[in-house]
Amino acid sequence: MVDTSEHVEEIWPGEGLVVSPDTVDLDVLNDTFSFFVRSLSIEVSRDWDARISDIDEMRGTGKVTALFLISKYPGIHPSTIAQVSSKDRAEIARLLTGMEKAGLIYRKAGRRDSRSWSLFITEKGESSLSEIRQRIRQSRDFLADILDEEYDQAMALLRKIYWRLVMTPRPPGGRP
Repeated sequence: MVDTSEHVEEIWPGEGLVVSPDTVDLDVLNDTFSFFVRSLSIEVSRDWDARISDIDEMRGTGKVTALFLISKYPGIHPSTIAQVSSKDRAEIARLLTGMEKAGLIYRKAGRRDSRSWSLFITEKGESSLSEIRQRIRQSRDFLADILDEEYDQAMALLRKIYWRLVMTPRPPGGRP
């Protein structure tokens, strides 16, 4: 039997959608801080990974922060790095072990408590840090289309939020 009914084309709103802030409705995500932070993190991480792709020992989350802290504060303890980088102690222990094997840092028993570790940067670590500093300065190019004033405002707000969260630890999914 042949269908003689008129064929009506079904409309699919997403077919041919051109992506722009004016055409895509993100629903509740449009007002959700975590959505934008996570999305930006992905994009910024891609850019950073490309910038340091030739420095194997610095790849991975947390190494740059740890190296800056160890350089600035010789004798710093892993627990301080964990707090500043929002990582747990086990993550930091693995990260530091890798950095030590790469020759970037070395550990000594703590002077006040021999059960704790004090961390120090090596010459290789300082040399790597010098190169990393240059690349971090270039990373502003990633947002070159944003005015300096807007960039400064965004950085001030991000610093404020970051330090508030670092100084007020929260249980996952919880409030202080």
